[in-house]
Amino acid sequence: MTDKATRYLEQAVMLAHRNVQAGGRPFGAVVVRGGEVLATGVNETVATHDPTAHAELVALRAAAQRLGSADLSGCAVYASGQPCPMCLAAMRLAGVAEVHFAYSNQDGAPYGLSTAALYEELAKPLAQQSMTIRHRPLRPQGMGDLYADWKARQDRA
Repeated sequence: MTDKATRYLEQAVMLAHRNVQAGGRPFGAVVVRGGEVLATGVNETVATHDPTAHAELVALRAAAQRLGSADLSGCAVYASGQPCPMCLAAMRLAGVAEVHFAYSNQDGAPYGLSTAALYEELAKPLAQQSMTIRHRPLRPQGMGDLYADWKARQDRA
């Protein structure tokens, strides 16, 4: 890891430490592009009662707002902990190029901070997962096809 990368990762860990001191969970994240810190975030699930307010997502949202775009291509995320599947999926959807983390799921397991079981669950076919997930095709009468309508609108824009 380069010196800059070490600094960004250290910044994420320091954010996590400060969040713990403030009563939050031990997670911090930094979004960087082209050597510039675009945004930072800490886990806000306790403060906001929002189960999606993970440090990485808070930082991604702030970076996207700053750029005026949901496209974070070329960005790197530095996180104090191993990103959960939700955060990793959001990073992929946003085009994040690389992810670095300081604490692994194995490091977090003794403290109840591992998402390894969730990764395992999501790797199963939908019918074998513990949550009921069903595809129920529905096309309201009198409405066009939702996706085709969206695509047509995009093509006109």
